[in-house]
Amino acid sequence: MSEMLAMVRDMAAQLRWAAGIDLPSVVHNREFVVAGMGGSGIAGDYLEAVTRQDELRVTGHKDYGPLPGWVDRVRPTVIAISYSGHTEETLDVVDDAVARGLDVVALTAGGAIETRAQERGWPLIVVPPDLQPRAALGYLFGSALRVVGAASGNVSYQADLEEAAGVAETATAEGSEGWEAAARITTGLSGKITIVYGGGPVSGAAAQRWKTQINENSKMPAWWSLLPELDHNEIVGWESLAELTSETVAVVGLSDRSDHHRVGARFRHTRDLTAGKVSWAGEVTSWGESAAARIISLTAVGDVMSWMLANRAGVDPLPVGTIEKLKKLLTEEEN
Repeated sequence: MSEMLAMVRDMAAQLRWAAGIDLPSVVHNREFVVAGMGGSGIAGDYLEAVTRQDELRVTGHKDYGPLPGWVDRVRPTVIAISYSGHTEETLDVVDDAVARGLDVVALTAGGAIETRAQERGWPLIVVPPDLQPRAALGYLFGSALRVVGAASGNVSYQADLEEAAGVAETATAEGSEGWEAAARITTGLSGKITIVYGGGPVSGAAAQRWKTQINENSKMPAWWSLLPELDHNEIVGWESLAELTSETVAVVGLSDRSDHHRVGARFRHTRDLTAGKVSWAGEVTSWGESAAARIISLTAVGDVMSWMLANRAGVDPLPVGTIEKLKKLLTEEEN
């Protein structure tokens, strides 16, 4: 249990590491596709969220290749993120990018992607090894943000990452406001299926991270949805089984100042209209100046919460045996 908490608290050091790295030379571009899956791929979602207002375009690709047809016209730089270096979907995308003559930047802790990058001379950032991918978010997101800053000539993002590191350090300290918020949310979610609601790019990407951290750390089912879209469908989904969902499902809301000004009202009315049909475990609002710091503030609370939830359930947050079994089965089938 304590090992995962140490990894959660290592986020600050990882972000500072990324802020201080010497970057490889990268081709100028303002268009990027980020290929990655799972704990590696979430770095692309974060990158897309925090750069949304920076006059560049980041598109995540969580799938096998081929890349969409528009890349032949736009010619984005492909940022391949695979902590293990062996993610088969990401390797497949890399093959497609090479076939199309696109520039590739690799972020990894080793494996086949590192080998290919060295053989082909791609810009390469090797992050420290021996972690679960989900516990390396600071390395991967921070490095990707630096790459985009360098390639676009927009900003270095170093100051943003330093601010984010301070936010992570504070939020994961026992007794801090972030820690206490995580404890309150944990109490409301304990023994329940979790639905995480976000309301915009930053809070939405963080909601996805909360969902996956609950899945992997707490070994529990969870889902995420976005306002305002969910108000056009999901809001009525709590009606027919209200007797069941009121006892077994809990919602937590995440918000950020970049959310549209109407989303706050939607959160309030959605909560009131679904009261008695699903329980609400609480809401968390981001803090910090930069988008990077704000998304990390929500991340830190969610990561601590998922550790607390695992602790309450008496499960080890580290292993993900079923994921490893699935990879083994797929490898055996392929061979």
